[in-house]
Amino acid sequence: MTTDWAKIESFLNRVTKPGRYTGGEFNSTVKDWQNVALKVALAFPDVYEIGISHLGLRILYELINNEPEMLAERVYAPWIDFQELLREKSVCLHTLESKKALRDFDLIGFSLQYELSYTNILTMLELGGVPLYREERERDMPLVIAGGPCAFNPEPMADFFDIFVIGEAEEILIPILKTVQEWKQSAAPKDKLFNDLEKIEGIYIPSHFKVSYLPDGKIKEIRSQTEVEPVRAVVRRFDQAYFPKRWIVPFLDIVHDRVTYEIQRGCTKGCRFCQAGMIYRPNREREPGPIFEELRQLIADTGYEELSLTSLSSADYSQIEKLITDACGCFTPQKVNVSLPSLRVDSFSVGLAKKFQSSRKGSLTFAPEAGTERMRLVINKGVSREDLLTAAEAAFKAGWQKLKLYFMIGLPSETEEDLAGIVELVNSVLHTGKRVCSRTNALRITASVSTFVPKAHTPFQWRSQISIAETVAKQSYLQTKVRGRFLELDWHNPETSYLEGIMARGDRRLSKIIYQAWRKGAQFDGWNDRFKAEIWWETFRECGIEPEFYTRERSYDEILPWSHLNAGLTMDFLRNENEKAGKAEPTLDCREHSCSDCGVCSGLKVARRIAGGSGV
Repeated sequence: MTTDWAKIESFLNRVTKPGRYTGGEFNSTVKDWQNVALKVALAFPDVYEIGISHLGLRILYELINNEPEMLAERVYAPWIDFQELLREKSVCLHTLESKKALRDFDLIGFSLQYELSYTNILTMLELGGVPLYREERERDMPLVIAGGPCAFNPEPMADFFDIFVIGEAEEILIPILKTVQEWKQSAAPKDKLFNDLEKIEGIYIPSHFKVSYLPDGKIKEIRSQTEVEPVRAVVRRFDQAYFPKRWIVPFLDIVHDRVTYEIQRGCTKGCRFCQAGMIYRPNREREPGPIFEELRQLIADTGYEELSLTSLSSADYSQIEKLITDACGCFTPQKVNVSLPSLRVDSFSVGLAKKFQSSRKGSLTFAPEAGTERMRLVINKGVSREDLLTAAEAAFKAGWQKLKLYFMIGLPSETEEDLAGIVELVNSVLHTGKRVCSRTNALRITASVSTFVPKAHTPFQWRSQISIAETVAKQSYLQTKVRGRFLELDWHNPETSYLEGIMARGDRRLSKIIYQAWRKGAQFDGWNDRFKAEIWWETFRECGIEPEFYTRERSYDEILPWSHLNAGLTMDFLRNENEKAGKAEPTLDCREHSCSDCGVCSGLKVARRIAGGSGV
């Protein structure tokens, strides 16, 4: 296969949204291919509209292009129609900037955000002219690297990747690339490169670890061949972390078509199901002054009419009121909307939302997660029924008529009473709306229900996941109860949630499952209209692997597929939190109370950092 842009242009009118593949957006960076020493393709394994909305890839793109001897270009998963034409015309998948094939790059870096995007990675490599398996790639072929939350258990994809980055990449990215650049200019074998890279915090070389199994299928041993433990990389001074100055403005509508600014990183609320809350500890804040100045520049430079102040819990930012007041004072006269994507379940958050919402209000979202007080104690979600109803009443009084409530089913120790609690809570919010709102015609309460999926490096990593049949039964119950003129129920596909759970806690034996399912046509598995469950279950049967093996409960003494990867959290902390869940005991937020001894601050030599103060 070749890359011929003239040939590609000739058939772009035959695909949906050709702007996905043309590049040339305002603020994109095109460097002289001949005058750089290292060429990096940043790959997002989903369509352009989703991938370009991802903040992390924007940061890496600009960091690399700030280096005179390096370039970074972007590539996204091509949609089915474009794939078919690439194969028909024998043309390689290309990057947006130079239109070069993936095989022409020194390094291809994937962002692993979602387990059900794994087959898209294989599609992109194949169409880019790159051998899929690590062992098939020669020295002169691209290195394939990945990072992101799924890299905290990358074992199902270990056979396809040379390198994984565990943790936050901003500060280690350029040292990684300079090490690769020096190796490319030498005649040293790959082993030399991998040994050098392992000296960098956050680097995991899967080929340096050999896994053996017991007769019952459990892991017998994960043996390191170099005695180097992969330890999570962390940005210790997040207030000084790089943020993009040249915000790429796309030509077509995208998922999050706005400026997105990360005001803080990490969360110490301690929700026991939440992987992000565990792997991005501790909480670190940016200073409000620099935030404000960078936002002013980004809005002036891009012309965007919306900006989002994002984090895992933006309302917990210590100076959020000042930041919102200053931002609204500056940007509202410019007709720029300010938003917070994550709100606490309290009237304080509603008050914040009221400051930046226009007179035409959309919807507010709250996440009580569970229907009963007992279950919220189990998952350490510090929200009471009264908190939710008070927040809902404040929202209705402030003019909102549409609320969205997030819940999970299948949580550890869930009972029929907990399911009934979801119904009761939704109805109570509705009754509050009817009581408070003067006009109820537009009143709408949406309950969005997902299935609990245990994740690596969380207190619930040992817990079981409910079966597809159990999920269907619980969803059916809610469908019969949450109904009416003002109510709406959203739910996730039970089979996609189950496959996500398999991959989330899977081991290296799943690589062949992923490959064979991909060969049969599996791709865009996270899209309901593209997911083909029968392909996956048929592949498991043919390979002699039981899906239930990966969704079962694990014992504390079992070696987990990710046991050799250090996320900073101690096993004692995770076990203790799991035991406290069984007793419905809470653990308080260490921002406001005593240290919970999770191990991150001492183990990774990092401190909580509050705006206007020093590390804590």
